[in-house]
Amino acid sequence: MRIVEKLPYTIREEANAWIPMPDGTQLAARIWRAQTGTPVPAIVEYIPYRKRFGTAVRDEIMHRFLAGHGYACVRVDLRGSGESGGVLEDEYLEQELEDGCTVLRWLAAQPWCSGRIGMMGKSWGGFNSLQIAALQPPELAAVVAVCASDDRYADDVHHMGGCLLGDNISWASVMFAYNSMPPDPALVGDDWRPMWFERLRGSGLWLEQWLRHQRRDAYWRHASVCNDYGAIRCPVYAVSGWADGYSNAVLRLMEKLPGPRKGLIGPWSHKYPHEGIPGPAIGFLQELLRWWDHWLKDEQTGIMDEPMLRVWMQDSVPPTTFYNERPGRWVAESTWPGPNVRARRYGLSRNRLLSPGEPPTAGVHSLRSPLTVGLFAGKWCSYAAGPDLAHDQRQEDGGALVFQGDPLPARLEILGTPYVELDISVDRPVAMIAARLSDVAEDDKATRVTFGLLNLTHRDGSDQPQAMVPGKRYRVIVRMNGIAHVFPPGHRLRLSLSTSYWPMAWVPPEPVRLEVYTAGSTLVLPERPPQSADAGLRPFEAPLGAPAPRCTRLEVPHDTWQVHRDLARDESTLEVVNDRGRFRLDDIDLEVQALSVERYTSVADDFNSVRAEVRWERSLARGPWRVRTVTRTVLTSTPTMFHLHANLDAYQQFAEGERRVYCRDWDVDIPRDLV
Repeated sequence: MRIVEKLPYTIREEANAWIPMPDGTQLAARIWRAQTGTPVPAIVEYIPYRKRFGTAVRDEIMHRFLAGHGYACVRVDLRGSGESGGVLEDEYLEQELEDGCTVLRWLAAQPWCSGRIGMMGKSWGGFNSLQIAALQPPELAAVVAVCASDDRYADDVHHMGGCLLGDNISWASVMFAYNSMPPDPALVGDDWRPMWFERLRGSGLWLEQWLRHQRRDAYWRHASVCNDYGAIRCPVYAVSGWADGYSNAVLRLMEKLPGPRKGLIGPWSHKYPHEGIPGPAIGFLQELLRWWDHWLKDEQTGIMDEPMLRVWMQDSVPPTTFYNERPGRWVAESTWPGPNVRARRYGLSRNRLLSPGEPPTAGVHSLRSPLTVGLFAGKWCSYAAGPDLAHDQRQEDGGALVFQGDPLPARLEILGTPYVELDISVDRPVAMIAARLSDVAEDDKATRVTFGLLNLTHRDGSDQPQAMVPGKRYRVIVRMNGIAHVFPPGHRLRLSLSTSYWPMAWVPPEPVRLEVYTAGSTLVLPERPPQSADAGLRPFEAPLGAPAPRCTRLEVPHDTWQVHRDLARDESTLEVVNDRGRFRLDDIDLEVQALSVERYTSVADDFNSVRAEVRWERSLARGPWRVRTVTRTVLTSTPTMFHLHANLDAYQQFAEGERRVYCRDWDVDIPRDLV
């Protein structure tokens, strides 16, 4: 990224602004305002990740840059996070959305604001931008939602195809740790300690709440904008990456939203595209200016004259857990579903994918997968940009049913949502299927292209799951994540099916035997032949940004992803370490440290042995003031129950040394609900 020191407008910054709520609570905000001599439009990012230290670097790079082009950028901490008052008790509560609408009204009333406001954000901020847009506040003129979803149940970190995701535990632990941290005394004074203890006592254990809602019920329907796409009337720019967990939402929003909209999917993980990994990163801040200038300033930037949907068509690559860049090219569709996409069907035979048009053959294939299938699956969503992507699928396919095609005679390009229609039976009332599509090179290395999960009790929907009848045949569809991918000539398509995918998904209550009847089963790929118009797409500019705040690195970050096998105990462990090191934000003299360790274990094929444990340690320090928190979450299960154990310890530095000032333990049993 190239740093731009001199921007078109000078900026007035308020590092410690306060926005009053109707109940007297004040939300903490940081505001960058262009000094244009006239009121300017405002752009809001509204998230819980601590403007003071959690997102301080990216905020300065992004919001200062946008503000310097004639905007007021406003970064607000949610109620109960950062220096904002109150307690944060869960995601996307009604209080959060009401507060967001109050923020918009407050901004529109400021003499320096033109009254035209946009909302943007990545992940949480993308979610609540869409959710607040659905409430139709009159001040909100447009939205940019990056790495966000329209469906809190079916397409978020919690569930996939009705299966409980391992990332559900991981993400709950992230917020467990964030919620344990105090506000900065430099901004709130002596109130920091009462505010801290209010949060420690009141934030609760979110994972317990989530586990009590294992099907699509009113809890998940709340704030899922897929319930009524027509409620969103303002323009929406939806953005994600193929390595992110939220790319499916971009395709659905392009299909379902009734108003002006644009979609962008790159090769990226869970990051803003100007920081995109895998690359290539793009000049996303310049793209944002084209969007905001059009909708907030009425300038003709040409952005709405371009195709609705633009995606990165990924070339074939060898499998690995991290890519610095993914080779490929940009392609575009004027509408979605695209007129250039057509279904290409492949029948199943004995260990073969039949070529299109080849007649199906009858047969029955049986499988009961070992618990080790999934150890090389990577994360449901690549948050840290690696090493957390899927590795060589040959390490997984020994425990799967594998159907592989002949070498492709010609290049095959796909864009959209692959799926597999299956005629199956199982021998247990609760079962799952994991389906994987791989690109097998001529040296036999297998790169996972996409995957899907289905809890078979959710085969007819997740509102009212129904147990399977053992031995009965069912027709089901397993939908995989949307993707754009090029299969070169000579490579092979591979479909792999398994009855477990641990720790990507929590395992069924018991081992399951699956039977697949090939005559009634088909893989369907969304083929999109190359289009000459793609060569004429406007190229993205190189990434630009404002200077980052001064930081001193005190301890170097270090991330690892390791699989361990204890052959004596027949125990398998996946360990994921996210060590963010320790650094000092020099301008505010604040030292920040964070370390997480995730461990997912299983013993042999004992489905009662699976165990997920996540430990976080966070600390803040300035001079003699130092606080540290340690959170730990453990989830295990039996065929009928989930067992959740967690503890929280908070420490403060005193003259005589560090002392624990708060502790709490949770032990909760939650019945399994056809999961």
